Amino acid sequence: MKAVITKQNGKASTGRGFSLNELKDAGLTKQDAKKIGIPLDIKRKSLHKENVACIKLHAEKAKEEAATKPKPETATAEKKPKKKAKS
Repeated sequence: MKAVITKQNGKASTGRGFSLNELKDAGLTKQDAKKIGIPLDIKRKSLHKENVACIKLHAEKAKEEAATKPKPETATAEKKPKKKAKS
C-alpha cells in the first residue's frame, strides 16, 4: 500500500506514506492508521483523492478482518491459595 504523489514536474510517483489531510478526509486518526498499518508521512500536506479512496478501502478491509477474526479465549486458571507469612 503506497501513496501516490505528484512531483513538481507533474509526474506521479510513490511516496513514503499518506498525509494527515488524506487521513482526515477518509475519517481516520493517526492512532487508527497506526493500528491498521497505514503508513504516514507527516511532512506531506497535499490531498489526493486517489489516496483517500485507497485509505478508505484498506480501512474497510481491516474492519472486516477484525470482525471475522475469532477472539482468543482467555484461560481461566484456578488460582492457588496464597501462603500466609510466618510471624
